This record gives sequence, C-alpha cells and structure tokens, in this order.
Amino acid sequence: MVEHHPVQTSAVFLLGAAQRPLVPPPSPPSPPTPNTTVPGSPIQELCLEDVEPTKEQSAESSQRHERLSGAIHVLNTEATALRALTTLYEKDGLIGASFGAAVETITRHGGDRGKLVIIGVGKSGHIGKKLVATFNSLGVHATYLHPTEALHGDLGKIGKLDTVLFITFSGKTPELLGLLPHIDAALPTIVLTSHTRPDTCELIRQRPSMILVSAPIHESETASFGVSAPTTSTTVALAVGDALAIVAAQEINASVSSVFLRNHPGGAIGASIQKPRKISDITVPIRDIPQCCASGTPADIRGADVLKVAYDSPTGWVIASDLIVSPGRIRRLEATEFALPLSELPGLGIHRGDCITVLADTRISQAAEWIRDMVSSTEEQCDKYSVLAVVDKDGGDVIGFLEASQLLSWRN
Repeated sequence: MVEHHPVQTSAVFLLGAAQRPLVPPPSPPSPPTPNTTVPGSPIQELCLEDVEPTKEQSAESSQRHERLSGAIHVLNTEATALRALTTLYEKDGLIGASFGAAVETITRHGGDRGKLVIIGVGKSGHIGKKLVATFNSLGVHATYLHPTEALHGDLGKIGKLDTVLFITFSGKTPELLGLLPHIDAALPTIVLTSHTRPDTCELIRQRPSMILVSAPIHESETASFGVSAPTTSTTVALAVGDALAIVAAQEINASVSSVFLRNHPGGAIGASIQKPRKISDITVPIRDIPQCCASGTPADIRGADVLKVAYDSPTGWVIASDLIVSPGRIRRLEATEFALPLSELPGLGIHRGDCITVLADTRISQAAEWIRDMVSSTEEQCDKYSVLAVVDKDGGDVIGFLEASQLLSWRN
C-alpha cells in the first residue's frame, strides 16, 4: 500500500489536471454513528412501507365499509321506490285520476271556508303532522287529529266544510276503522295508502265514496332490510303528501311564493328571501302567462280550452284572445260552461283596458289599502276577482297582472 503524504497528493492532483478529468481520491469510509441503521437490522424492518395491518386496524376498516354499504343500500332502495312511484303515476290513468280528484276535493272545500283534517297513528301520524305544517305554510288550512283522541272529544275539530285525509299504509289500521263510523258520511274523505285499487282497501270498502291516493312501494321493507320497520313506506307517503300540498296550493293561491313568504318570515328560510315591498315583487309577469289558441277569437275558444291551458300553466293565468283570465275566475267555471264559447262567458275573462291600473313601484301596503277601500265603496265596481294591470314606472307598458284577492288578504 502506497502512503500518501499531503504535499505529494496535491502535486499529483495539479499535474494531472491537464491530462484527465479531475477525480479526487476516495475518502475513507466514515464509522457508523449510533443513529445509522444497518441493513437487516430490527429498526430498518419496522420502517418498511408494506407492514401488515393489525387485526384491530382490519376490523375498523371492515366496519367502515359495512356502514357505508348499508347506508348506500338504504338510500338506493328508497330512491328506487320513488322512481317506481313516479312511473306508476305517469302510466296508470286510474291512479292519476284519483290524485286529481283528491286535489279537486281539497281545493273545493279548502281555502277560506274549510280545512283539511289529517288523521294517522304511529309513523303515519308523524307523516301527517309534517304534512299539516307543509299545507299551512302554503296557505292551505290544515290540522292534525289523533284517532284515539278524536274518540275522546277531539271530533269537534272536524267542521261541516272540512275534508278528512287518512294516512295508513295497510288501509286497515284498527284505530282508523274504529273512528270512521263517527265521521259524517257527507264529509269528503281521502285515504293515502299503499293500495293501488279501491276494492283492496278496507277503509274504502266501508266508505265507498272515499278517494284513493296511492303510495305503494316496489318491494316490502322486510325484503329490503330484513325488518318491517316503516322506512321506504314513510318516504313515499311523505312524497305523495308533498305533491298534494304543492298542487293544491298552486290552485288555491294565485302566488304560492308570496303566501309562503308571508307564512314563513322567520328562520333561515325567511332570512334567505327578500320580503316583497312593491307591487312588482308579487306580480305575475306577462311573459309567464301562456296564450290560449293565439289565433282564435272569443267565439272560437271554449271554456274547456281555457281550463286546459290554465292547468298546464305554472302561474294558473291565461291570455285568451284579447282577454286576461285569472286563476280565481277560472275556479268559478262550472262544468256546464266547459262547452260554451268565451263570448258567452263574460265573467271569465277581462279586457286589459278594464283592469285596475297600478304602478309597479307602488308599495304593496298602499295598494292593499286602496283595493280594500274600492271593495267597500258602493261607487266602485271592485271585488276579489278584479284584476290589476301592473305598469312600469313611466305608466306605459303592462309588465304583469295581479288578482285583487292577493291584496285583500295581504298582511304586513
């Protein structure tokens, strides 16, 4: 072994610089420090990335997976039930007609005269209480009645102009069957149940005039979850009940949004909606009112034509020829008038020139006071079926319409 002295090493390093790449001499290996791991040592083996999970970790991961799988199964089952229910309502004409009859009954007897009395027990009772809150918030008067309490004095809740809605998945809940004979047979009754045909529902067998509103599920809850606890059935019952509430409210109220706002000023919902102050805030825009037989004349357009367009209209308003037809006026249309031409139905439509004109930036409270004074005056021809034509701030173009009934019921 050649001994390298410091001076000799430097001389060789400098002389060789012009002949070959500069390569420093190898450094002697450093002695291992106390923290250095030696290949194959126990410390190094503990730091490997492919360490097998412990039994506790495997169990925890499996539990998380089972919980998520269970949740997804429940959500998917209930979503499937709602999809199947939607298809049923789209394709089964009898079920659709029964739903329409139920809405007709609620709107005919509801509003300012009667109320909807919802009766159910157990989980169906809880669904009924939620639906009562929804109906009331949308301007359809409703109340909940427990069937047992009804037999002990609360039958007094039911008035002569009310409609009764039973909620029962089986259609044969003993408490409801026991209460039924004590409810006036002249009162309109509806049952929200799993049955799809009247002849299979025991409540309807005992009260044949009862209207069926179907809320079936695609498979039993025992088959879905291994237990018959009300889950899917309550979901579909709630969905159908919500459908009844929304559709009925749209027929009873010219502006459901303004009614809901008035009835729900508090909480996050109330805070998220700007309270209407001007007439323009509650006006039905003219662009949202569909035409009925645009090329027809009042002699060509029938009452049934107006009714059909109004039913499909999201606002309930219709423009027929040169006439404005409001939801309130349409609701007064009798079945015997369906075949009559518009020219023979003077109370159905109104010319724009005969509407009460009001500026769009008028305060709602001011307009409401003005309309109330006009209704109470013997000199003015104004009632709740009068129509207001809302014009822009310059007093020129009509931007929309409003029923006087909305202002007569307005409260600040």
